[in-house]
Amino acid sequence: MSTPTTTPLRRLAVASTVTCSQQATVYGKCILATYTDVKKDACKEEFAKFGACLREAMKRKW
Repeated sequence: MSTPTTTPLRRLAVASTVTCSQQATVYGKCILATYTDVKKDACKEEFAKFGACLREAMKRKW
């Protein structure tokens, strides 16, 4: 049984707010800068980097 600190949801929360904070910030700034003129794939590169960071962080054993 998983402990509360090692549940997948807990790991995702930590990854998205601590481990991948730099990539999340860059993606968020892109969204903020383009939300009034939405175009397909406007922040695709930033999203890809954030997603890759999250996937890598979730692979690690905590």
